[in-house]
Amino acid sequence: MPSLSPCRAVTVADIATAPARFTNSVDLTITPEQLFEVLEDADAWPRWASAITKVTWTSAPPIAVGTTRTVEMRGGLVGEEEFSLWDPPRAMAFHFTASTAPGMDAFAEHYDVVATPSGCRLTWTLAMWPRGVQKPILKVTGPVLNAVFASFLRKLRRYTAERFAS
Repeated sequence: MPSLSPCRAVTVADIATAPARFTNSVDLTITPEQLFEVLEDADAWPRWASAITKVTWTSAPPIAVGTTRTVEMRGGLVGEEEFSLWDPPRAMAFHFTASTAPGMDAFAEHYDVVATPSGCRLTWTLAMWPRGVQKPILKVTGPVLNAVFASFLRKLRRYTAERFAS
């Protein structure tokens, strides 16, 4: 495994001003509480976020601000994450504390959940602070990345519909 490099800690507020941001939403036919059940389930992540191969919680329960986990991804990428927001069933956010991703100064994600008459709406924002050669590369690959991130939410909709089918 490539060695992990420290990442700069960022707050939930910093996500709004990240140099690279990708925001997508999906309507789900499950309750916000059911969505958080999925988000807490380490085994569920690879089922809908296909870039992820394994999630390992590295802090003892319960999940809270400061909780940590390690996420392994395709291509040998690894991110060590720390939760900066944990407010089920409304919101959660985390940032990388270290990663094997080259040229990544900081990385964070924010999940905002709103109840709807038919279930809930998830708005997911992924934020990156690239450095070096990654800056121009990300400008070129950004639209493709955004399409991939949007596809994860479509997979999440299918997964949750199957998982919570009556």
